[in-house]
Amino acid sequence: QVQLLESGGGLVQAGGSLRLSCAASGNFREISAMGWYHQAPGKQRELVATITSSGITSYSESAKGRFGISRDNDKNTVDLQMNSLRPEDTSVYYCNAQILRGMWADYWGQGTQVTVSS
Repeated sequence: QVQLLESGGGLVQAGGSLRLSCAASGNFREISAMGWYHQAPGKQRELVATITSSGITSYSESAKGRFGISRDNDKNTVDLQMNSLRPEDTSVYYCNAQILRGMWADYWGQGTQVTVSS
């Protein structure tokens, strides 16, 4: 069993900051890429940022320059620091990890709500 547990969502005013955290737990051999996605009501889930096990990062155009993704391989955690938040960042944010048990598979957290008020 593998679990991704997210924390850190909430309500913030435009221009403010939030930090999301995600911890992977359970029985697995290895974690490859980790990342954050978001899904607004009525829309598809979209990439926000990813980070490889060696620390290579990738961001959506909207996240570039405002968000920073980081991970701790020893603790199996990934964080997303979100600065200069905008009302359009309002969404449910999901943690994702590519995890090896018997085979590689994608795992998702339960989602955490981020609401940015104008």
